[in-house]
Amino acid sequence: MEEEIKSKLLLGIDKLKAPEGYLRAGYPNYFSLFGRDSLISSWQMIGIDPIIAKNTLKILAKYQSKIVNNKSEERPGKILHEHRFTKKEQSALPEWQFPYFGGVDSTPLFVIVAEKYFEKTNDMDFLLQIWDNIVAALNWLSAYGDPDRDNFIEYKRKNPHGLFHQGWRDNFEDHLKIIPPVALVEVQGYAYAAYKAGVKLAEHFSKDDSLKDLWTDKANALKNAFQKAFWWEEEQYYYLALDKNKNPKKSVSSNPGHLLFSGIVPEEAMQKIVKRLFRKDIFTPFGIRTVSENNPDFDYSSYHLGSIWPHDNWIIYYGLKQSGFLKEAGQIKQALLSAYQELGYIPELFGVKNGEISSLSGGARQYERRLKNTIKANSLQAWAACGLLNMIGED
Repeated sequence: MEEEIKSKLLLGIDKLKAPEGYLRAGYPNYFSLFGRDSLISSWQMIGIDPIIAKNTLKILAKYQSKIVNNKSEERPGKILHEHRFTKKEQSALPEWQFPYFGGVDSTPLFVIVAEKYFEKTNDMDFLLQIWDNIVAALNWLSAYGDPDRDNFIEYKRKNPHGLFHQGWRDNFEDHLKIIPPVALVEVQGYAYAAYKAGVKLAEHFSKDDSLKDLWTDKANALKNAFQKAFWWEEEQYYYLALDKNKNPKKSVSSNPGHLLFSGIVPEEAMQKIVKRLFRKDIFTPFGIRTVSENNPDFDYSSYHLGSIWPHDNWIIYYGLKQSGFLKEAGQIKQALLSAYQELGYIPELFGVKNGEISSLSGGARQYERRLKNTIKANSLQAWAACGLLNMIGED
């Protein structure tokens, strides 16, 4: 059965491959280059086809920002959120300038994937080519990603028509009900992992220890500040985010599960995160929900407030394996395989109500305000297909 699923997943992934060798985000919607999506899907594919990661890093390095531009939300060193290459595609969002940089996590993910690619291939020549891009990305984290110098990476849109929320649960509206600048919990883990990845790469590509020492200090300062600010004692879990006043957003979500791979979580908190992720209000037979059923805004069929995203589950799965929680990682793998078997494919997202799975590809409530229409969940999504393929391939 798994071999049959693997073959079908590979066929779908091949349809998303651009001529330049990176993976477009999805089909039929968002058949374009996304920093976050393309990086995560290339990370998922490193053990199968590492050239996808190389090609993804190459094109994102090509478009890395070198200027300050509020319309495109550019800042030096930042990695793009999305690029639509044709005028027809760009006309759907006339208030934007492409490439558009309104995403907070593609920049640390760029560094993380670069280090993962190097670890897998030892491709010295290519890493030398993008070393300045890696340095610039890490400089963005400290210079622009942390404007108030509290060690946390945060976002606030610069273009009033841009994305209001700029993490992976992004939106034009304030669906998360958090006043910017917003410091998302998982982004702090990404930033920590990026600094540590930079330290590893600096051992090979830096002329002296100055960058290694700087990024070590940045990582340590972030880790030391993180637990105090983000730990939710009542839930024995982490808050979703801090708002502009550094007040926590009390929402039980899947986002803290992304911390498991990063190294930012103290040993004593690891077991607590895992235990919370597998409680029945958030874990289902088909995967972990974006938010708990107990959240006041929960809706099993909403785009980001209760549905299940396979890529979200993959990041948690990856962290569980890295942290030695093999039984729990296996539960997520089995849940996504069950979803595939029930639906006949693995989509961008799906819903689960009363233990029953439902496809949202016929009308998920993702809404791009500028297009004035409802966009359905993709039946083919790169980071969903690549995530399940990674689970099958690794085991």
